[in-house]
Amino acid sequence: MGLTLAQKIIQAHLLSGEMTVGCDIGLRIDQTLTQDATGTMAYLELEAMNVPRVKTERSVAYIDHNTLQSGFENADDHRYIQSVAKKYGIYFSRPGNGICHQVHLERFGIPGKTLIGSDSHTPSGGGIGMLAMGAGGMDVAVAMGGGPYYITMPKMVRINLHGRLPAWVSAKDIILEVLRRLSVKGGVGKIIEYGGDALPYLTVPERATITNMGTELGATTSIFPSDGVTREFLRAQGREQDWTELLPDEDAVYDEVLDLDLAALTPLAACPHSPDAVKSVEEIGEIKVDQVCIGSCTNSSYLDLMRVAAILKGKTVHPTVSLSIAPGSKQVYNMLAQNGALADLIGAGARILECACGPCIGMGQSPNSGGVSLRTFNRNFEGRSGTADAQVYLVSPETAAASALTGVFSNPRKVLGEMPEIRLPDHFLINDNMILPPAPESEAAGVEILRGPNIKPFPTTGPLEETLSAKAVLKVGDNITTDHIMPAGAKILPYRSNIPYLSKFCFSVCDPTFPERCQQEGRAFVIGGQNYGQGSSREHAALVPLYLGVKAVIVKSFARIHCANLANAGILPLVFRNEADYESIDQMDELELPGIREAIRTHGKVILKNRTKGTEIELEPVLTDRQREMVLAGGLLNYTREQGR
Repeated sequence: MGLTLAQKIIQAHLLSGEMTVGCDIGLRIDQTLTQDATGTMAYLELEAMNVPRVKTERSVAYIDHNTLQSGFENADDHRYIQSVAKKYGIYFSRPGNGICHQVHLERFGIPGKTLIGSDSHTPSGGGIGMLAMGAGGMDVAVAMGGGPYYITMPKMVRINLHGRLPAWVSAKDIILEVLRRLSVKGGVGKIIEYGGDALPYLTVPERATITNMGTELGATTSIFPSDGVTREFLRAQGREQDWTELLPDEDAVYDEVLDLDLAALTPLAACPHSPDAVKSVEEIGEIKVDQVCIGSCTNSSYLDLMRVAAILKGKTVHPTVSLSIAPGSKQVYNMLAQNGALADLIGAGARILECACGPCIGMGQSPNSGGVSLRTFNRNFEGRSGTADAQVYLVSPETAAASALTGVFSNPRKVLGEMPEIRLPDHFLINDNMILPPAPESEAAGVEILRGPNIKPFPTTGPLEETLSAKAVLKVGDNITTDHIMPAGAKILPYRSNIPYLSKFCFSVCDPTFPERCQQEGRAFVIGGQNYGQGSSREHAALVPLYLGVKAVIVKSFARIHCANLANAGILPLVFRNEADYESIDQMDELELPGIREAIRTHGKVILKNRTKGTEIELEPVLTDRQREMVLAGGLLNYTREQGR
């Protein structure tokens, strides 16, 4: 029996465990990336490990999230990360150089390599044939220190793409259709591989759009083969030597297979407030649009913005629409400036933003109150835009540009003429002057780490107690995102390196009084529904609850990365054996986990006693054997130190 594409990469990097679905496996990691919203914590954790130099083939620190400098905090974080990168052997991508996933695809991604990043959209690298996965900052720090990255061996899903895309339908519509069919939970515990006769017609940037937003499926990662299309992209980037052909075996066996006829697709949109609430643009109708934002790591490539420029050339944005455009990298920005496309965008009335995440992470460009915002981004969670009652739709660049011109939600097929043919260049503009190499190892000892006053130590914890008792300080429903747990946005992101200050905003979207109740109680349990913790890889959604005294999170089911982050932090991730038991617990009930340490150590029964109601229910820890040892030790850092002894 042959191997799938992902299985081949896993086999070549397997350090522990067996390639059996459900088995805990440890992988050798070739590359890592961080961004500044999660990077400060990751590097504080790296420092705590006392590793003098990173041991990966390539690690890169990007500044792309917290670029709005309205105070000293973000600038101090950037300075800290730059000094750590210089000292520890990490390449540093300066502010303005671009979004981590776009730049990494252009300059560093290598087919067949493993990559983990402290950003959930790291699977963008799958567009170039990498096994690229989002992870918590602590996991990235361990990988930089030479340790394995552990995942549960996923199922393999094959999605065959057939035919050709019709005019005005693009890669964004492909992944929206996949989300419509599979939902935000449909990829949990799975790797999505793409194949089919349509692959020769999908460029690497288009493939990366699909793998990027595969994160919203809950998938471990998504990946395309490394083929002739991949080789041409790397050749145009001056990196043909990095190309390796990588294809699945013809007799590879998949757990699931889905066929998608591209010719049958129409322009689609994800409606508020979930990436899988997908309808056709025709179904939505011509509703008034207040704002259009084009960019993000999903749709800010040269190909995307050249198509937008062709649509807008010689026209004017509708007077009731605010249009902003953020190029994904300095390379894209420079090329648009040189070929005149930037002038077409500016001439139409677009507001050009810097090469950064910007509005996607809530860093500026919040819509008007109750406004309808069309965005080429990957997430439309409630409140993420910075406006609590905004109605955010996720669309393709083509639909976004068409709607910006008409002022209403518009099908580009109906309002635009013949679709212009845009091809990738034979040669991209190569200028890596905004990527700083680290100091030579011989000089590293003399590099000073520069810390600002906003950078606080991360919270610590001790070994798991024999019995845990706490109130159910918060009870929430299904599909709670990391944006619910630890919001982003321009007002909060500057404090990502200050956990005590961040704690004031924990769960503020759901219940602004949660932090206060935690402080009053001293310790807490959180109760939740299905798919708890979906969304970002931000470990702050675990570290801040840890700081507030959360000892266990008890839900119907978890999203992968957040569940791992809870275990890394030493917080118990538990699920109901019987989901109906969720209804038996009310907020502020007094709960107890008697003998929990022994139960975790021996794989014994975990019983939750509800002291308020006088009832008992059975729970199941969502922990591998290694994670059980981690939680017993009080989290990954404590466990790593113990292993080091």
